Amino acid sequence: MEDAAFAAAVAQTFKKLVKAIDAADPDVVECDSTGDMVTITASKTGEKVVVNTQRAVHQIWVAGKGVGVHFSWSADGRWLDDKQKGLELEAWVAECVRDASGVDLW
Repeated sequence: MEDAAFAAAVAQTFKKLVKAIDAADPDVVECDSTGDMVTITASKTGEKVVVNTQRAVHQIWVAGKGVGVHFSWSADGRWLDDKQKGLELEAWVAECVRDASGVDLW
């Protein structure tokens, strides 16, 4: 994947994620976004889900549920885990957020 394509895929993914969190009750879950990172925080417990780019290897890294998972862009246009465990980034982030806050993102 070229750098520009990676940047575009990340921007689209982060925009969708931030939009979903912004639609949720801020008393339950909120997020902070910088260019390369989205930090989602469950308001009641303080538990965090961190979504961060790994530009050098064109991956997105997600820390949640006590583990870190790396996702690579697939030929079919999805972020899939690099260990072939069958994890898809949006589903994994949604599961982590639901476990931390009870909020369903999509």
